[in-house]
Amino acid sequence: MQIKIEVSARHLHPSRSDLEKLFGPGYKLHKLKDLSQTGQFAAREVVKLIGPRGIIEKARVLGPCRPETQVEISGSDAEKLGLKPPLRDSGDLDSTPGIKLAGPAGEVILKRGVILALRHIHMDPGTAEALGLRDGDRVKVDVGGQRDLLWENVLVRIDKSFRLAMHIDTDEANSAGINEENNIGEIIIKSGLTRLHTNS
Repeated sequence: MQIKIEVSARHLHPSRSDLEKLFGPGYKLHKLKDLSQTGQFAAREVVKLIGPRGIIEKARVLGPCRPETQVEISGSDAEKLGLKPPLRDSGDLDSTPGIKLAGPAGEVILKRGVILALRHIHMDPGTAEALGLRDGDRVKVDVGGQRDLLWENVLVRIDKSFRLAMHIDTDEANSAGINEENNIGEIIIKSGLTRLHTNS
């Protein structure tokens, strides 16, 4: 069993209403590529992120649309924009800062929705049962290579639609030297520190 580590650059999960404000009434996203998780895709569309202190061009839009718009950035992005978003699981938007978004058809001012995404593992129920894990558990993940690094408190998220993969942001990837040649981690379950796999 292997746990592949995937890097999530800054991106936007739009609501239907905000997508139409940014790109026009009835607008439909154009798929650039499928993502590892079932039904998720990166779109060709990009937006501008406008913070109190700076601007980031070409933040990727991901589909499909969600009930509420969410912006995921790295700590370095937050510093450039002048924001202080909390570390959160996806969808947990209470007490998060807002931001201005700009698209070709208009602008959206979010009152909330910007987060630093917690590093996490997507896992299907069968794999989770085999490993004795439940949704919300935390594990350790060790990454080998020249910048060998052990991540603590990696959130495990379980759903029947998930495919096994770990997601980190660009700052985390840079710190561990994650790239196409070095993108496999070793999961360590805290109770007993059981090693599940090594391939790095």
